[in-house]
This record gives sequence, C-alpha cells and structure tokens, in this order.
Amino acid sequence: MNRTFFLAFLVFLLLFVGLATIRPSIVALALPLVLYLLAGLWRLPEQVHLRAERSLSAERVKTGDDVTVTLIVSNSGSALEEVLLEDQIPQGLEVADGSAWRLVALPAGGSVTWTYTLRGRRGYYGLKKVHATAGEHLGLARLEQDLPTDGQLFILPPVLRLRRVSIQPRRTRIFSGTIPARQGGSGVEFFDVREYQQGDSPRWINWRATARHPQNVFSNQFEQERAADVGLILDGRHRTNDFGERSIFENSVLAAAALADTFLNAGNRVGLLFYGRQITWTMPGYGKMQSERILHDLSRLEPGDSQNFSELYVPRHLFPSRSQLVLVSPLISEDYDVLAALRMSGYHLLVVSPDPVSFEADGLAETRANLLARRIVQLQRAVLLRCLRGAGIHIVNWDTSQPFEKIAKRELEQRMVLPRGVLR
Repeated sequence: MNRTFFLAFLVFLLLFVGLATIRPSIVALALPLVLYLLAGLWRLPEQVHLRAERSLSAERVKTGDDVTVTLIVSNSGSALEEVLLEDQIPQGLEVADGSAWRLVALPAGGSVTWTYTLRGRRGYYGLKKVHATAGEHLGLARLEQDLPTDGQLFILPPVLRLRRVSIQPRRTRIFSGTIPARQGGSGVEFFDVREYQQGDSPRWINWRATARHPQNVFSNQFEQERAADVGLILDGRHRTNDFGERSIFENSVLAAAALADTFLNAGNRVGLLFYGRQITWTMPGYGKMQSERILHDLSRLEPGDSQNFSELYVPRHLFPSRSQLVLVSPLISEDYDVLAALRMSGYHLLVVSPDPVSFEADGLAETRANLLARRIVQLQRAVLLRCLRGAGIHIVNWDTSQPFEKIAKRELEQRMVLPRGVLR
C-alpha cells in the first residue's frame, strides 16, 4: 500500500475517532502525523528534469568478453534530495563488476557518473533507458521517469580458426582461389598432359611422354584453383534444436561462424540463409566486411518454427545452380527428401550435423530405459546418415562433447571421395 495513502488514512481515522468520542487526546495523536505528511509533500519536487548519457567501451564483443558501461545523469531542474537511478538491463546480460544502480542526491545543475561491467550470451541487446525514482528523505512520495539513452551491444559468437575446408562444387568463379576448377592451367596439382606450347616453362616438360613420342614434346598441365559460391544454411527449427530446457542451437551457430570465416578467408563468395521462425537471408559477399555482416546476423538469430513451411525449405533462386551448399543442422528423417532433391539438382552438398542424440543423452539419467531409447534413436540416425551419404552428400556427424576444431581437422580438410556410381 502507498505510504502517503496509508498515512492520510490513519490521520483521518484518528480525527474521526477523536471527534466521534469527543476525546482531545486522540485528536492530538493525529497532529504529528499531519505535520509529517505536510513536510513530506512540501519537500517533494513538482517535476523531474533529468537527462542520461551512455557510452560503451565496445559495441561488438565476442562471447565471454566484458563491456564497460559509463552512465552520466544530469539534473537540469530543481534540487533532488534523493534519486534512485537504475539501468534497465535486457535479459541475457548480467553485471560482472560494479552496480547498475545508484542512490544519490542531485543538486540543481548537478550530475552523477558511474561505471560498471556487463557480460552476456550471444545476442543483440538494446540499452535504451535508465529508470529514475525521485523523492524526499521522509519517503512519503515518489516521482518516476524513464530516461532515454542510445546504446546497442552485439555479442558475437566465437569464431574458431580452421585451417581449411575441402569442397568441390561443379561451378566456380573466374577469380583465383583454393577450389579445384577441373580445368587445366596454372596450379599446384597435376591435371593432364598436352603438347608443348610456346611460352611453357621448360620445367613443365614431361620427359617420359616426350621419350615415348620423339616427334612431339609434351608438357604437364596443372589444375586451376578458383573461388566458388558457397551458400551457408543454418537450421533454426525448434523441433531439431530444442530438447526441453536445453538447446543445441548454440553449437550450430558456433559451427556456422567457423565455416563462414574459413570460406571467406579462402577467397570464396559466401551467403548465409537462416531457416527458423522466418527465413533470414544475408546477401553473398567477399572478405572481412562480409564476415562482419554474417557475424552480426548470427548474433541476432534465435530458433523458432516457420508458419509457412512445415519441413526444411531451401529457396533455390537464392543459390546459383551447381554451387556449393553447406547445411548446419541436427537433421531429422523428414529432411532426406529435401536434401536428396537438392543433390539431384546438381548442388554439391556438405552437411555438418551436431549430434542431437548424444547431446540430449548427456542431460538424462543413465537408466535402463534411457539407454535402450538412446540405442534405438542412434540406430535410426545412423540409417538416415547412411542414406544421405549414399546419395552423394558429404556428412560430418559432430559429437558436441568433442571440440569442433578436432572434428573439422579429421573430416573437413581432406577432399571428399564419393561412392562409386555417384556423379560429381
């Protein structure tokens, strides 16, 4: 109950009882309370004129890094005996050092400055207001006001540094890169033998072929290496990522950030498609600026369910024909038809799949029923992965209890060898 209302009610009650019983002593008990109430209302400021300014030590940091917040609150109105200033911190951030609130007295024209440190999980956070509660020392009444501020904080996912990721799309660009282009020219790896042409280096002469055909001179031809279009697809569906209170989505974001950085460092053109509550598309680009765009987009993403598509949907008009698609998804059995159709359309597919079975099992008790259920689900997943590999899709099954760098070094650095009978 409001303190002023309670005090006024008590004064009225004492006066009523005193007058009703014609007892001056009871009326006299109300006089100190009346003076207390009048003194508090008289000292209460009529209006609050405060202004807040915010500065951050950095607007983009990696997960686990600290950010120092500096707040300056100035009083352009009358003196305030007591002001409680509380910074409104979004959910997902926590105070690592210092305090997000101050209780001070602000004279007319005065100001207060304080700093504290924030830390949080991956995401985008708007720091838009400071809540001010002004009053007097007697604590009878309060005036509240929200002070607008400008501030935003991007907490980016950590970027793991991978040496390389071997991909072999059927379509490459004209720019030099690290992707084998299946065309002869300048390169590192042997590709073919052709007749010697003017301008060829003598070091390229194939003396064995020349010895078998003395009338001609043959030189080695190497495979060109070029850049490629890479479409990175991140699966954000609730049904594939969330398991009660635990979510494997952060592991998927970690893998997507590492893959995007590796492909961009190799000179490729990379675009990001997020499939969750809605489809979010980051236009393809090159270099460090594109890496920043992708990291900023990854910091905003949260899993959700699409209202338009019940299953995984890949809009093919966003990706050039025969380009490289990289899907980061825990996968469910219904995804087989979509991925097989993409492979049959000529896309070269790489699927990095955080293992949801081992992830969910880590949070369950090792009872006989749980162990049996885990074994059944593991067999179902093994069948799905085997079918996808049989369709010519490169599958990386990532047990999230192991570092992603270790899995990438073992399964992504070497060139993929397709099963017999599967066309590239």
